[in-house]
Amino acid sequence: MKEMSDNVSRRGAADMGMLLMILAFAVIGGFMFWLNGEAATERQAQLDAAAARAAAEEESAAATVETVAIGDIEVDPTPFVGTKLRSEGAVASMLGTQGFWLATPSGNPFLVSWSAEASDGPTIVMGDTIAVEGVVTEMQELTLVEWSAAQTISDIDRMVAEFATHYIAADRVDIMRGEDETDEGAASGN
Repeated sequence: MKEMSDNVSRRGAADMGMLLMILAFAVIGGFMFWLNGEAATERQAQLDAAAARAAAEEESAAATVETVAIGDIEVDPTPFVGTKLRSEGAVASMLGTQGFWLATPSGNPFLVSWSAEASDGPTIVMGDTIAVEGVVTEMQELTLVEWSAAQTISDIDRMVAEFATHYIAADRVDIMRGEDETDEGAASGN
């Protein structure tokens, strides 16, 4: 009978078990909530650092793009093949929706082809002075076939483009000045 008296004395401790279990779950839940907040803060810091690194890399890549006069490219584009460069010039005419021709000092225009990213950029019209960044590429018959199949150039544009030996595959085009723009800001100050 002695065993029974021992169990009776522990009866109060058994009633505390449920309360202690709920308290333990609450403490663990609070700890998990706090840990989740700390992890989110740390993850955001990592994402911000990665974005800053990507921006710095893009900026340094943009800074390393060589600026070359369009006349130098037009005279002999061979040394520039495969090179990403920046050049400026006036738009001599359009080549369908595929690209445009840049005027050169010699009077022979140089072809610039849009990339998918650049074609979503600003609207270019004849006479605009633009800055273009891209890779000088040798013209291939397959390139003309692809442009025709995509219906970005007409048959007449294709015949004209066949005379181009090289072109700039532009991934960035910036309008510097339009033909219709005047220096109104300076004139209005008088």
